[in-house]
Amino acid sequence: MPPRGSPSNAARSPERAHPYHPKRAIPPRHPERAERVEGPPRHPKHHSKGNPMAKTVSLTLPLSREDVANLEAGDEVLLSGPVYTMRDAGHERALQCLEDTGRLPFNLEGATLFYAGPTPAAAGRPLGSVGPTTASRMDFATPQLFAAGIVAAIGKGKRSPEVVQACKETGSVYLCTVGGIAALLAKAVTASEMIGWEDLGTEALRKLELKDFPAYVAVDTKGRDLYRQIEQAAH
Repeated sequence: MPPRGSPSNAARSPERAHPYHPKRAIPPRHPERAERVEGPPRHPKHHSKGNPMAKTVSLTLPLSREDVANLEAGDEVLLSGPVYTMRDAGHERALQCLEDTGRLPFNLEGATLFYAGPTPAAAGRPLGSVGPTTASRMDFATPQLFAAGIVAAIGKGKRSPEVVQACKETGSVYLCTVGGIAALLAKAVTASEMIGWEDLGTEALRKLELKDFPAYVAVDTKGRDLYRQIEQAAH
């Protein structure tokens, strides 16, 4: 116990008792660091050194190669218009269709794919939740689909060097969005329509109408890769 009249630990420091180790204090928070650690930057001046001129762009889907040509890795985009959900099983069927017919199924040329398996309608919305799938699961098919006419794909996580090269060769882009907030992202979906492959359940091909759906350019048409830029900056 401190001598009478001396300041207590609480008075000297904002440290708090650790909930599981009473003898161990939790270091005081540093509000001035919060902007650096609490999620993606929201303003161009806060973007990584890899792209200090990153910007926010509103895009109307479907996209053309010209629409995405000036996007840069790190740009924030707000997407409005149709996207098509497709995951592993759908990619296998799309490749089979390419092999059999020489074309993408369901006239998907020029489309944007969303790697997602949405849940049924809920809370008065077309979907209960819809979050991005780990994009590397689709790396086996993405170069072929880009070459066949897919302009953009939305997912989460880093892509293979082959996909990055395909973005350069075809003028396509890979967009990433935040995982773990599927119910929140569903609020940016205004309509949902079954298009095909209903037997695949949650992996069926659906057309979703988006309104200001938030994403970031992860790989641009020049092959600049946001994930690898961050890794390099960390070293």
